[in-house]
Amino acid sequence: MHGISGKVAVVTGAGQGIGASTAMLFAREGAKVVVSDVLDDKGAEVVAAIKAAGGDAIYVHADVSSEEQVKALIDKTVQTYGRLDFGINNAGIGGLSAPTGEYTLEAWNKVIGINLTGVFLCMRYEIPEMLKTGAGAIVNVSSILGWVGFANSPAYVAAKHAVIGLTKTAALEYGPQNLRVTAVSPAFIQTPLIENAGITPGSEMYSGLAQMHALKRLGTPEEVAELIVWLCSDAASFMTGSAVLVDGGYVAH
Repeated sequence: MHGISGKVAVVTGAGQGIGASTAMLFAREGAKVVVSDVLDDKGAEVVAAIKAAGGDAIYVHADVSSEEQVKALIDKTVQTYGRLDFGINNAGIGGLSAPTGEYTLEAWNKVIGINLTGVFLCMRYEIPEMLKTGAGAIVNVSSILGWVGFANSPAYVAAKHAVIGLTKTAALEYGPQNLRVTAVSPAFIQTPLIENAGITPGSEMYSGLAQMHALKRLGTPEEVAELIVWLCSDAASFMTGSAVLVDGGYVAH
């Protein structure tokens, strides 16, 4: 993909799933990658895999709900590689499953803190560094649940809707300075988050979810990663403020 090689990308939540696939694809396309997560062992494994394939990467522990840790992440990126070109704000959690009238404030604050405030904090520190180089691309990972409701996930749905609004706002603010901001909205993707909920190929839950998609299957992390990296490439140079579905036809129903 043109415009990726030699650039520097930060990927949060990059220890597994969509984040890991995105980090590895950036590296294969020639970018220098800062892998960030709170899962230190998994993050180190992604860095090791990138280096084994001839790529350039470092790992930085960061809880994106902490302003101090996000600032340290971006500072470390610039100290190591001298610049920041791409910010992939992917870190997120599913959170408690409960109806709105029973949802605890503690559970709400945790999901909002990581899934929404975390995206804001990353953008807050990514944007000034990108403005120094005169260009940049940010991709925020929303969800199909940023487009539609889903019972028993009030905090997650609220956060993912808000991520799209935040994306549009920043795109308007920084478009004149050649900084593009987009979002991707995956449907159900076969990630550890899904697997840890017992949704595995062949299970009744997997089959039920698969039927909600026009393609009658769940997506793969690699399919989402391809879109994310493409959105940072020169091929997407006229795209900003968009929330792009990668959902196997889920929202078409």
